Amino acid sequence: MTLREQTEQRERETLSSRACLAEQTRGRARPEEPCGVRTCFQVDTDRIVYCKSFRRLKHKTQVFLQPEGDHYRTRMTHTIEVSRIARTIARALRLNEDLTEAIARIRRFCAKYYTA
Repeated sequence: MTLREQTEQRERETLSSRACLAEQTRGRARPEEPCGVRTCFQVDTDRIVYCKSFRRLKHKTQVFLQPEGDHYRTRMTHTIEVSRIARTIARALRLNEDLTEAIARIRRFCAKYYTA
C-alpha cells in the first residue's frame, strides 16, 4: 500500500461524511498518473505554491497605508494566513484539510480587485 493510499484510507476513517475525499476527485482536465506519495489535493496545493502567479503575490501589498519601517502586509502573507485559518477550521469540522488549503490559496487568483 502506497503512502497516498494510506492517507486516503485515513481520510475515509476520520473525515466527516460530508467531506470530499481525495479518492473521490472528479479527476483532471488532462489525465495524469497519480502520485504514490501525495493525494491529488496535496499535489494541487503544491502546484499553487510553486506557480509564478502565487510567487508574484510577494511583491504586492495587501493594503497600502504608508507603513512605518518594514512592517507591511503582502498579498502572499495574507494568503498564507488565510489558508492556515481555513485549514484549522477544516480540521475542526473534520473536512479535507488539503482541499481546503488549495481552495484558500487559489482564491487569490480568482478574486476581483478594486484599484484606485
